[in-house]
Parts: sequence; C-alpha cells; structure tokens
Amino acid sequence: MSTIQYPPEEIYKTPILGKKNFEHIILWMLYNNEECEWACFSQKPLELRLSTLSKYLSLLKGKQYVEKLSRGHYKITSEGKKRFLELSKDVGKKRKLSYPPDIIKKKRNYDHWILWMVYNNNYCKWADFLAEPLSINQSSLSKNMNLLLDLGYIEKENKEYRITQLGKLEYSRILQDYDLDRQSILDEESKRIEEITKKTINFFDKYGIEDENIQFRYLHNVLRLDYTRVESMLSNEEDFNKILLYISINHPDQYPDYISTEEFSSKYRIKQSKLEYYIDEIVENNIYPIKFFKLVVSSDEKYYLQEDEKLEKILRAITEGHITKFTYLDKLFSRSMNRRAIVREILEEICEVLFNNDLEKTLREFLPDYINYLAYKVEAKIEFKESLDKLEGIIWQDMIEIFQSNESKDFEQQYEEELEEINKQIESNPKNLDLYYSKIRILVYFDQFDEVLELLDEILEMFPANEKDIKMQKASVLRRMQKIEAGLEIINNLLLKFPEDYDLLNYKAYWFYYLNEKEGAIKLIKEIIEHEPNNATYHDTYGEISMFFKDYDKAIKEFQKTLDLATDDWYLNQTYIKLGICYKELENYEAALENLQKGKDLTNKSSIDPETKKKWLSIAELFIAEISQLGVEF
Repeated sequence: MSTIQYPPEEIYKTPILGKKNFEHIILWMLYNNEECEWACFSQKPLELRLSTLSKYLSLLKGKQYVEKLSRGHYKITSEGKKRFLELSKDVGKKRKLSYPPDIIKKKRNYDHWILWMVYNNNYCKWADFLAEPLSINQSSLSKNMNLLLDLGYIEKENKEYRITQLGKLEYSRILQDYDLDRQSILDEESKRIEEITKKTINFFDKYGIEDENIQFRYLHNVLRLDYTRVESMLSNEEDFNKILLYISINHPDQYPDYISTEEFSSKYRIKQSKLEYYIDEIVENNIYPIKFFKLVVSSDEKYYLQEDEKLEKILRAITEGHITKFTYLDKLFSRSMNRRAIVREILEEICEVLFNNDLEKTLREFLPDYINYLAYKVEAKIEFKESLDKLEGIIWQDMIEIFQSNESKDFEQQYEEELEEINKQIESNPKNLDLYYSKIRILVYFDQFDEVLELLDEILEMFPANEKDIKMQKASVLRRMQKIEAGLEIINNLLLKFPEDYDLLNYKAYWFYYLNEKEGAIKLIKEIIEHEPNNATYHDTYGEISMFFKDYDKAIKEFQKTLDLATDDWYLNQTYIKLGICYKELENYEAALENLQKGKDLTNKSSIDPETKKKWLSIAELFIAEISQLGVEF
C-alpha cells in the first residue's frame, strides 16, 4: 500500500470546545487515500478507539458513504465524497440557514419548526434552534427533539440533526395543518409525489385497478410506507406494491367483498408465501412505525385499516368520546364503567354508521384490543399539560386494567353462579328487600341493565312503601345507560308526590349538571341551601357543581362550609381532595397540598370499597405529584 496521507491536526485533534467530528476524520482519510486499512485509523496520529471506529464505520456504510472492500479495508463512495466536501466546506464558515415562514412560526408547534428546519437545510445543530429567529427554549427543544428522534422522524450524528425518509412523510403531512396557498403545498410535495404518481398510474393500468376507493387507499399506503425500508429484504418493488394493493383491497369499507391470499397470489402473480409473510411483517410486526389494525371475520377472511386514515379517525373519536368524557370531574365522581358496558356503548354507535352491521361480532372481539392500544398511547404521552388531562390518564390506565382481563367463559360462569345463589336466597326469603337490592348490584355489575329495570318494576309492586328509593335506583340505572333525560323525568314525577323532599331536589341539581345545564343546577342548589343552610351535603353538591363549571373560588367556599358543618360524613375525604384540586387550579399550591394530603389520609383510613378507594387515592397522588414537579414541597 502507498504512503498514507493524514489530515492536519485541526481536523483530528480534540477542540477546546466540543468533540471531534469522527465522521469528518474518517471521510477525510478515505477521500485523500485510495483505500484505508483498520490500522490506519487506530494507530498514530489518529489513535481512534476501536469502539468509536467500529461505530462510525458502520454508520457510514449504512449511509452508503463508505464501502468495505475486504476484511479491514475500506473505500469512499461517490456519495461519501459529496458528504466529505459538504463537511469540509462548513469547517470554519458560518452556515446560511433557511427558516420557517411566519405562518408556521405563528403557532408554537416546535416539532413542526424542527421538521421544517431539517427538511429545508442539509442538517441543523442544536444551537440553530436556540438562536434567533426561532429562540426555542432549552426544555421545549429537548422535549420536542427527543420526541422526533423516538418517532424516527429525525436522526442525530456528530451533533447534527437530519431528516429521515419517515420524517419527510410527516413533514408532508404537517403542511396540511397550515393555511398555505395551494401552490406552496404543491411545490413542497411535487418532487416526492411526481415519481410515485407516475409509477402508480402505470401500476393501476397494468393490473386494471379501477375502483376509486381502492385507488385512494393504495395511494395513501404507498405514500406513507416507503419501499426503501424493505428494499434489502424485498428486491422487487412491484411485489411490494402488490402487497400494499392486497391490504388496500381488503378494507372494512369493502365488506363483504374480499379476496383471499390464495386467489390474490394467483390473480396478481405473486408467491402466496411471500404475500402472507410481508402482510404479517407490516400489520403484526410493525416494520413501519405506522399502525395497522386487523378485523378477523374468520381464519381466512381478514380486513385491514390503517391508523390515522379517515375510518380509523372517526372510530377513535367515537371510542374516545365514550371513554374520555368520564375524565371530566362530574363523570369521574359519579360513574364507573366496566368492559362490557364500554364495548356495548361503542358498538351501538359504530355499527351501521361506520361498519356493516354484520361485522358486530368481529368488532366486539376487536374493540378490547383497540381500546387497550388507545389507552397505552395516552399512558405513553411525554407530558400531560393540564390537571384534567392527567385525570384522563387515570381513566385510560383503568381501561388497561379493565381490558387486560379476559371476559369469556369465566365471566359468564361467574355471573351465572352469583345469580343462581342470590335467586336461592330470594326464594327462601321473598320479603327481604335487601336481597333484591343485592341481585340488582349483581345485574348492574354484569351490565344487565334491561333486566335491572324489569326487576325494579317488579319489586316496586311488591314494596310500594319504598317507592322513592326504588325509583331513584331506576333513575341511576338510566343514567348509567346514558338516558339522563329519562332519569330526570323519574325525579320530576317523584317531586310531584314529595315536593318538599330536599334530597330529591339535590339529586335533581346533579341531573341538571349531568345535562350541562349550569343555570338550572346552580339555581336549584341555591334554593335548597336557602331552606337547609346547615346541611353539609348540599354545600358539597354546590361546591362540586361550581367546580365542574370552573368557578373554583365559589367551589372552595362551599367545600369549606361542608367541612365546617360536617362531623363524620363518609364523603369528607372526597371533599378535601376536591378542595385541594380547586386550590391547585388557582395556583395556591401550599393550600392545595395540605388539603390533598388530608384527603389522601382520610381515604386510607376509610372503610369504602377498594375500587373507590383506589380511584380517590390515584386522584390525590396525581395532583400531589404534579405540584411537586413545579418545585413546591409539602
């Protein structure tokens, strides 16, 4: 081998500030020498550590900047030469950067700013984002940069940030979030889409794909699923496109139309084993960071939908609507949900509206896993910004616990056994109202609401003296079924018989705020308190209603009155916690911590059921932790 040329010291010596640019050192050596051996880098004057040398040679080979000739022998590629000249050009010179337009900077979506920068510049350094005109603060920059790195949208090497192929797809998507003129968007997208569009038209023509829905889904898939990610394993790009076509055809919107892998492989001339393998890789093994969902109708009939496509967005909105509404304080304080009830409510809305009604059984089996997926997404959020957002996190954590348990034969067997036992007890003692109430609790637990309503009508005939209590139970069941107006009608009818019953009026105030009728709820609870000013429960209701409508000052006054008037009421642990939340919302953190801790201590000492205890402890601990994160100590 000829004499090796080494770079000047300013390139390979450690600078006073910062670190060596190992990429530049290695590329310099390979650019200025015909080839280099391993020892050229590890011996003097460079003396690169073996671990460092191995790491950077692997990275440079992966980017096609370096080619391995034989064991321990390396050569620069044409792409590597371009990269070396870029690095050499930047040494000692101030780079000129392109910055996002004002319409993008107007919104403080720092992740969008970062993507814009790394897309429109060859690379960016950390300081580029801290400096004007962006001036992103360190904590926000760190949070957003780590998020983009985790998502695979950008990559970091030698303190330089570059956009990835996946990042380019995401960059194209976020452009739609801004009121850019149509030409601006087309200009940004045209380079990437032009080639894909030509290939896609030819592909459709070749295989006679005329259904516009299938065409649209295929184009959506091919734009998001970059072939280069599987190119090393699947050398035939047309086979890759056929695999995407199969997924695009077998979509829930097409039901009951379906094509099997066997039929597809014969029609489109692709090996069935290859087709099935890559479908499994894309859908099950997530070789792309894009989530696919599978609806299994039978062992050989499956349908696929992609995360963030139109159908999935609507399904997600409906599913979250049925669950996240319970994150608001009024629902959190007054309703608990179980697996069967949640699935039933979602199914009622999505069948026939989103999906063919014949898919109900398939969707019933699919929804638990789908809800689990949404729950884990919420749990994995980098940061919950607001307190009530964090309450959402609690509810979704509950969803994980609820949906991790299997519901099949064991569940049904438990239901039948408990029902059989309580029926035996009722048969031997038919005049015991408490036994009927126990049966109602079992039926409610297993979501048999229609049976509960029938049973309540039966026991009303048997125990007419308990009319008020029985009918209020019926109203409560109707509220669980989201038939709140029907429950309110029952209360109004009871008030015709018992107009001076303030407990009934108190229930009516709650029902008003379940219906989001602020004026009616506040007016009624005020009237109740005027007649019963020393009743702690009514002040607690007033506080909770005020809290729900974010009048925290008023809520605090009413919760304080509750504590002043009450002695040993069972709900005082909740009052302290609610009081602490209100103080937190008003940024009186010392008072918030004091009351949250009191509520937590009382909850630990109380004899309430374990589920309720766990919920209130979770709420208290959540807000205590959040306040502690602000640097406030108790």
